[in-house]
Amino acid sequence: MGSVGRRAFLKRVGTASALGGAAVLAGRDVVKAALQEQHAHAAHGGHGPVGSVDHVRNGFDPLQILTDFDGGVTSRDRSGRTVREYEFVASNREIEVAPGIFFPAWTYNGRVPGPTIRATEGDRVRITFINATDHRHSIHFHGFHSAGMDGVPGAGDPGPGETFVYDFIAEPFGTHLYHCHTVPLKQHIHRGLYGAFIVDPKRGRPEANEMVMVMNAFDTNFDGENEIYALNSIAFGYVEQPIPIRAGDLQRAHVVNVTEFDPINSIHLHANFFDLYRTGTSLEPDEFTDIISMGQAERHMIEFTYREPGRFMFHAHQTEFVELGWLSFFEVT
Repeated sequence: MGSVGRRAFLKRVGTASALGGAAVLAGRDVVKAALQEQHAHAAHGGHGPVGSVDHVRNGFDPLQILTDFDGGVTSRDRSGRTVREYEFVASNREIEVAPGIFFPAWTYNGRVPGPTIRATEGDRVRITFINATDHRHSIHFHGFHSAGMDGVPGAGDPGPGETFVYDFIAEPFGTHLYHCHTVPLKQHIHRGLYGAFIVDPKRGRPEANEMVMVMNAFDTNFDGENEIYALNSIAFGYVEQPIPIRAGDLQRAHVVNVTEFDPINSIHLHANFFDLYRTGTSLEPDEFTDIISMGQAERHMIEFTYREPGRFMFHAHQTEFVELGWLSFFEVT
């Protein structure tokens, strides 16, 4: 169904508030009408969407996902190298992606996106991966590693009930990601098996308030088109809970695009520009802009500072994505 058909659906029926918590797997019309009401509410000065997602039931909160960098359990090997160890469990979990709208996700550690792994260039990373589902899954890390650690069919893709240990050196430094690489690939990524992988340079970076922004989307009726677009999984999540930052402080955001079924996504800051570090693999910015378009698996680091207090909007610059959930705010104090 094309974009005209999508917009027609928006006008047809009532809102998700009438669902009473019922899971929506095929109601494109209900999903779209609900999100239209939320977008209209925000556009006319509302301080949040209509209704609220139960983050406790979900087991994760979008405000916490922004900054919960996971350095793992650390130790030193015989050479003195820092070793960071993690345990990942793949499991099925129904998550609420908009008020009253649920999605049957496949997750790493019960959340979408999965944990944000953070290491310093040269650290050894070990991830014990337990597949607690009835499908074969893997973890493919962007970066350098041996063929046996690639997380593709035949190289680190444990079957149901099996375990695999990924072991590699964190390099190069930058903003990276990981995701399941089991076929059919589009389903394994779309269902929620992905997350951010941050490798810091040995020299470090200037002090900043850091956050992770994973741009994702959900095809709630599995017809190959997305009904919901979001930042860190919750439609309008940072409209209901604007991201608090301070005027004058340097902000550093690791932006990762894992949107399936759409060839491109984007991020645009209102009333501001940012320094763009492509893939985060440089200590010097590549560009100074207020918008960047990104294909799937593309990721960048951006740095910016707001000069004065206020509530500032940021969002995708595909208007349909905005109407369907990818709209956010900074609350600058």
